[in-house]
Amino acid sequence: MNTSNSLAKLKYSSIAISGRPGAGRSTLLKNLKGIVEPLGWETFSGGDWARKFAIETGKHDAKDQTHHKATDYGDEVDHQIDAAMREKLTNPDTHVAVESWIAGWNMRKLPHVLKVLLMVDDSLRIDRVVNRDNLSVEEAKKHLREREEANLEKWKRMYGVTDFWDPKYYDLIINTYSHGPKETLDLVLQALGYFKANGQPKEG
Repeated sequence: MNTSNSLAKLKYSSIAISGRPGAGRSTLLKNLKGIVEPLGWETFSGGDWARKFAIETGKHDAKDQTHHKATDYGDEVDHQIDAAMREKLTNPDTHVAVESWIAGWNMRKLPHVLKVLLMVDDSLRIDRVVNRDNLSVEEAKKHLREREEANLEKWKRMYGVTDFWDPKYYDLIINTYSHGPKETLDLVLQALGYFKANGQPKEG
């Protein structure tokens, strides 16, 4: 496949993946890597960056398999992460796939960025966190509840937004219960313009 020709034919130059914990953001980004990195794209996880920062600054125990809270660090870190991602994706000549809780909202009004929202019901999110972090069901429920309440309270205060997952901010919304990882990947690639009408990858 001719890389330059393939990139020129895509409908979007970057991708921003959003969703609550357990919705499948990390899985989608991981699956996208094998497709877009050979085309010269970068991939970036806001959550991984923030977790690394929280561990390095002693705000989160590296042995703790559960994910950190945004309240483990100050507002300036959130601003730094969000600003860095938005600055990188603002240029339509760059090609980046990013994921974070509110990446799509952060890329609002950037028409060259495919903004993807992953959704799934709470019972499945809890089940995924149980398996991912080796927690009991009650521990997973408590962890998700406390983490989401803390993060959203902080971000609502910082940005004055009450719903970061309002459909108006997104180009593509996928339920990851009714669509498995491969189907989710295919839907994103179709929206990106990577596939021909017959479902095969475009040729350069």
